[in-house]
Amino acid sequence: MSKTLTFGIMHLGIAFSVTYALTGSLAVSGAVTFIEPAINTVAHYFFDRYWAKRERRQESAAGGSAAAAATPGSGAALVSA
Repeated sequence: MSKTLTFGIMHLGIAFSVTYALTGSLAVSGAVTFIEPAINTVAHYFFDRYWAKRERRQESAAGGSAAAAATPGSGAALVSA
């Protein structure tokens, strides 16, 4: 969790620095620093939903063989040459 928190703080610092370098405005930089991560969080939620749906469709198209091979004890074994 500390790595995630540290990355989040670093992300905010970079967002502020880049925006300030481009605009020279503390107000714009501050707003972008907090608005961008909020929008990104919402976008990530919908992206995860899309990705999970996509994976389910691919498993269905493959007849579930990928899921069966990845399930321990399912009788599927890896074969090495």
